[in-house]
Amino acid sequence: MSKIDKKIQKVCKSSGDITFQELLDVCTHYFGEPRIRGSHHYFRVPWSGEPLVNIQSTGGKAKRYQVKQVRKAIEKLELGEGNGD
Repeated sequence: MSKIDKKIQKVCKSSGDITFQELLDVCTHYFGEPRIRGSHHYFRVPWSGEPLVNIQSTGGKAKRYQVKQVRKAIEKLELGEGNGD
């Protein structure tokens, strides 16, 4: 299993104990490079509305609610629901 696959698996199975770098790597893998404004990293998604992908670090850790948003976005993307709604 590759490093990114391990990170994806970790993000998809747990909301806690995810580092910001792990979440950033997973988001970049799925959504491309972020647009950075201050501490916020925004990712472009192929749909309008929720879930948005906006992450930020809190002491090197990912925020739990943002991990959940990323998980929802990945699920939507993988189900093919994000076709430019």
